[in-house]
Parts: sequence; structure tokens; C-alpha cells
Amino acid sequence: MKIVKKIIKYVLYFLLIPIVYLVVSLILSSITIDRDQISEIPDNTIYLATNGVHLDIVFPKENLDSILLSDLKHKSYENYLAFGWGDEEFYLNTPTWGDLTFKNAFSAVFLKGSSLIHVTRYQNRKSDWIEIKITESELKKLNTYLYETFTLNRNGEIILLKNQGYTSKDDFYRANGSYSFYKTCNSWVNTGFKRSGLKASYWTPFDFGLMNKYK
Repeated sequence: MKIVKKIIKYVLYFLLIPIVYLVVSLILSSITIDRDQISEIPDNTIYLATNGVHLDIVFPKENLDSILLSDLKHKSYENYLAFGWGDEEFYLNTPTWGDLTFKNAFSAVFLKGSSLIHVTRYQNRKSDWIEIKITESELKKLNTYLYETFTLNRNGEIILLKNQGYTSKDDFYRANGSYSFYKTCNSWVNTGFKRSGLKASYWTPFDFGLMNKYK
């Protein structure tokens, strides 16, 4: 009987952890960090994009740092570049949600692994992107945050993973940091907004935490 009670106790603990995580996540996602006071005119544009789960920051090419842009693979007619961050194994082994496995998800959340930046190139703006107007100083801070996420080689260049994109319109680059239950692809975007002085969630592992602030 004692063994049964212990098993029940462990099962309850196991179930309680994701419930607590979800509740805390929803509460912190709803808390808004207001935009820093600005004296400049917000005449630059970026966008937020989501596939329903995963956030990207989208830059018109002219709003990207010139040093970073010169290192990125792109063509002259590709006018927008979308950036997302995440776990390497998860990115490379889960091209679609139909490829998601328990092993991939568990490894990404609980095992410390390397990370990648996923860059997707677009010729035209997508209708479901959310437009955000920002100042020159906010744009500079966001560019700095993005650039510092890339891993650089000995020559100070970003590192492209050759032939690893899902299509001919995207690529993966080596990145700093490790994915975890606390530092997710969406919290990476949210942190970038906070560091740039933009409106953001206190913390959020979800895409809607930040998207809802700008709808």
C-alpha cells in the first residue's frame, strides 16, 4: 500500500509541474513592460511574425546592421529577413510539426545543447505580419541584440550551416546560448524587445505573449 501511495504521489508531482509552469507563464506573459520614453520620431519599421507557435523578428533589409547584412546569405530582390532562435537539434530534426517527437521536445527543453538562428528571406511583406514602428536608437539596440546572438568565427564572421535550410529561401547560422524551459524561441524575441526599450511581456515562452501587446 505504501508503494502505491508513493507512486500516486510521484505521478501527482509529475502532473503538477507542467500545470504550475503553464499558470506562471500565462501570468507573466500578461504583465506588460511599457516602452521606454522616447523623444525621437519612430519612423523605422520592423515586424512580428508567427507560424502559430514560434515568433520571428522581421527586418526590412535596409533596417539591418550593414555589417550583419554583408555576412548573411541573401539576394538583391529579397527585401525582408526574418530571424528566429532555437535549439539546433530541434530545428534540424523538426522541419514541420508533423516531425515533432517526444525525444526532440525533451532534448530541447531539458538537455543543454547548441542553438541556431534561423533566417528566412522574403521578397514581399506578408499580410499577417504585425507592423511595429520604432525609433533609430531602438532599432540600433535591436540590431545589436540580434548581432550578439550570432556565434562568430576567428575572423569575426557569422557561421553558416551549409545546405541545412528547409527550402531555398532560408538558412541556419550558429548562435550563442542554449534553449531551455525558461529561455525559449519566443522569450528570445521578447528579451530583444525589452533590451531595446520596446513594449514587451515580463517574460513569455509563448508567441501570443508578445503578439497580443501589438495587435
